[in-house]
Amino acid sequence: MLLREPSKAAFDPESVDPETRQVNELVEAALAAVAPITTQQPAEIRAAREEGRGPFPPLVLSPEAEKRTIPGPGGEIGLRIFRRPAARAVYFHIHGGGWTLGRAHHQDPLLVELADAVPAAVVSVDYRLAPEHPYPAGPDDCEAAALWLVENAKRELGTDRLLIGGESAGAHLSVVTLLRLRDRHGYRGFAAANLIYGCYDLQLTPSVRRWGERNLILSTPIVEWFANQFVPLERRGDPDVSPLHADLRGLPPALFTVGTLDPLLDDSLFMHARWLAAGNEAELAISPDSIHAFNGFPHRAASEANENAHAFLRARLGSPGQSRG
Repeated sequence: MLLREPSKAAFDPESVDPETRQVNELVEAALAAVAPITTQQPAEIRAAREEGRGPFPPLVLSPEAEKRTIPGPGGEIGLRIFRRPAARAVYFHIHGGGWTLGRAHHQDPLLVELADAVPAAVVSVDYRLAPEHPYPAGPDDCEAAALWLVENAKRELGTDRLLIGGESAGAHLSVVTLLRLRDRHGYRGFAAANLIYGCYDLQLTPSVRRWGERNLILSTPIVEWFANQFVPLERRGDPDVSPLHADLRGLPPALFTVGTLDPLLDDSLFMHARWLAAGNEAELAISPDSIHAFNGFPHRAASEANENAHAFLRARLGSPGQSRG
């Protein structure tokens, strides 16, 4: 049951679907059977994922995906594109992985589902990863790719209506990208932001600090490990690093989706409140007892959250976006 307000019911054990509990148990057992990522090298974790090794099923790649490159601040940036002839918009997708792991081709099934449901063309960006390319490399690439879409979406993909979204670090980078385009380029034309269990304060919100060692995709040590790969401690209060502390005025309507069993719960609760306080439109979707990355596992809670996000994006395309300038 997906709840759209931070009410007591969201945290009531009676609200939890037994299927959700079963998924959580399976994930926790699978992660307990392998070495924690905090004891591994990022390059080794990436290689295992590409080869189908590790606790998660092999990657599923869509044959319809197109690959291309565009110029970027540190060299060519890879884009993974899903076209739709009747696209109402272009969805700029930024993948998760703690700024350290993940690739644009890791979520093909979810992106194809979104492309069909909106319908929208989808462009997912392969930004540079830490620790080989620490802050600001990843945000710089996302900014450059977003600017490329602003200038080329109409010609390349048939529409200049733009949406943005991502999961975890991808949600963080989505907000950073919106702020950079507003402040550095005077662009406020994104029609909506789909922000899924993001990390918005790298100084760590209370729910992260208090979580502890339990590994349900994330734990306190894992979030700290990711942050350490990405950016030095002394930079983490910078609004370009921790957008929870930024001036959020003039940003598009946003949907914040999170599970109550996610260490990053507070990040979504706090950012939703700050988004509203800045005078923007915002919606909150809470999935009882769902863990980090829950919408990528095949169960009812994932379907409900993903369908809610698709409906949110469709609704936001009913009115024209703001223009550049």
